[in-house]
Amino acid sequence: MSFTSGLKTIVVATDLDGRAEAALEYARKLAVAYGSRIVLAHGLDPVDYASVLSVPGKVLSSLTEQARTILDQMSADLVREGIHSHSEIRQGEVAQMLVDVVRKYEAGLIVIGTEGKQGAGPILVGSVAEQLVRLCPCPVLAVAADYNAGAFRPLPGGPVMLAMERNDATAEAVATASSLAEVFHRTLIGVHARRPEEAIAFLNPVVGTREQFGIESDGRFPVRCIVKDGKPGDAIVEAIGQYHPSVLVIGVKRTSETPGPHGTAFTLLARSRVPVLCVPPAEKIIARESETCASAPC
Repeated sequence: MSFTSGLKTIVVATDLDGRAEAALEYARKLAVAYGSRIVLAHGLDPVDYASVLSVPGKVLSSLTEQARTILDQMSADLVREGIHSHSEIRQGEVAQMLVDVVRKYEAGLIVIGTEGKQGAGPILVGSVAEQLVRLCPCPVLAVAADYNAGAFRPLPGGPVMLAMERNDATAEAVATASSLAEVFHRTLIGVHARRPEEAIAFLNPVVGTREQFGIESDGRFPVRCIVKDGKPGDAIVEAIGQYHPSVLVIGVKRTSETPGPHGTAFTLLARSRVPVLCVPPAEKIIARESETCASAPC
């Protein structure tokens, strides 16, 4: 279930050191607004304890019980707030575990916490964030631990910002940003990074492109499109500093001719303290559903 179809389930990646507190708080707001349930997911990767030569099984068992106690309390707190919630604790590679939980519950969103200070930090090949953005069949929301503090703190009622990039996820990104703007009664600000040749020719790429991007101005929410000169990552970071959005939405290009984390989405994950919502293309979701049906009775 996606944003546009109701967002019935949100998965929140949790830890035991408090780094995910901001992510959970953000997920709470979304759950209340959309009437979603929250699944708290925690993964224990045996590889992290491979150096424990004596009894790694006992170590993992102890950690599992500790995690279950904490997550049960977190889930109970959510239930008292009127948010249906339960937890999933699994052993295995963390990113794949989270993807499996998303598929099990047909979640429309997964929320992960990052360290903050200067964004998520360098996004490395194989990192949990990198793998989730590439593999997860639903949008991935990265929330920095300190997103609600400092110079880039979102303004009360801050706008929903949309990176106006044309790729195979554009339509889904626009639909997601529009849903957020409508549900939370916010202004939708589309940001277009103007290429040097457009600037030299004094072209305004926003004129006539709002309709091409599918951004409807039908009165459900205010819409504004702005132009910033420069590379997309630099231009959008500048716009974030100017408008202090509550969230940045960007469509994720799944395929590339070069390996590793790259592109505007990963640049913004690394540099932006504002919550970044990475939206995959719809056809990727359909393809994964087809793969599942091919391997099991549907």
